[in-house]
Amino acid sequence: MIIVPVKEGENIERALKKFKRKFEKTGAVREMRARKNFQKPSELRRIAKQKAIYVQHLRLLDEQ
Repeated sequence: MIIVPVKEGENIERALKKFKRKFEKTGAVREMRARKNFQKPSELRRIAKQKAIYVQHLRLLDEQ
């Protein structure tokens, strides 16, 4: 359960923003979307490998 302490006189929008930030950090939405459609382990490895290649390419371009 996420608890956001609201101080007296604090703006409600600021409290809502804190709540959203804490909720995002829990990763609940990301996990829900990942569980929505099953991906085979081989597919996950392939995607991770492609991402690693892309990041390495960006770093090489950044060094030049």
